[in-house]
Amino acid sequence: MNNRVHQGHLARKRFGQNFLNDQFIIESIVSAINPQKGQALVEIGPGLGALTEPVGERLDALTVVELDRDLAARLQTHPFLAPKLTIYQQDAMTMDFAELAKKQGQALRVFGNLPYNISTPLMFHLFSYTDAIADMHFMLQKEVVNRLVAGPGTKAYGRLSVMAQYYCKVIPVLEVPPGAFTPPPKVDSAVVRLVPHATLPHPVKALNILNRITTAAFNQRRKTLRNSLGNLFSPETLAELGVDSALRAENVSVAQYCQMANFLAENPPSQES
Repeated sequence: MNNRVHQGHLARKRFGQNFLNDQFIIESIVSAINPQKGQALVEIGPGLGALTEPVGERLDALTVVELDRDLAARLQTHPFLAPKLTIYQQDAMTMDFAELAKKQGQALRVFGNLPYNISTPLMFHLFSYTDAIADMHFMLQKEVVNRLVAGPGTKAYGRLSVMAQYYCKVIPVLEVPPGAFTPPPKVDSAVVRLVPHATLPHPVKALNILNRITTAAFNQRRKTLRNSLGNLFSPETLAELGVDSALRAENVSVAQYCQMANFLAENPPSQES
């Protein structure tokens, strides 16, 4: 028996497909999401409907985004879900979630068992729509969840931690072993809840600058800030901002990165640097 076949569908490697089939885990995720009638729920990558069915049972309408044409077609003919579903057969990376929230007349509750090969870029895509999103629940590689929740001073803390925590409150929900999927992935998984801040705790004037600073710092995470950010800040400037230039990227808090970004927005470096 080919363990990549589940409910007659061959899992496609290029889509990173692993289908959830552990009832206990499925129920735990659905109760963590706690879908209520009248809410605008959007599932990314419904696959064979492991979460779509139990979530759909509690709702009158559900929107799903599925890239795989065969899986989208299966959902269109689903015996009890079909009438409730609005199906977008497209890549979630191209989805305008603000437009969707406008159509629904309310903030979206996004969830999904995300293909691990696109989870990080997809998170960044979703962060740009946090005004249109009430909350997100995702099954991810456990290592990605560790990065989302990590605090400064830890190995897992990186650009994803800073950006996720800039936009959202990040809450780990449960861990999921490989055996809960067909085919079993080679890694542990975990479910995380991301709740966009109603008021940003450390608003920055220009997000592209925060992106630029965190990318520069974490791309050379073994170097001290004096080296990794030397072309953007003098050690004196960092000291004025309360940041020690002898620190490495992973020892700087989200608030400090935001402060650095705001300083740079107000004092752009001269062109010759």
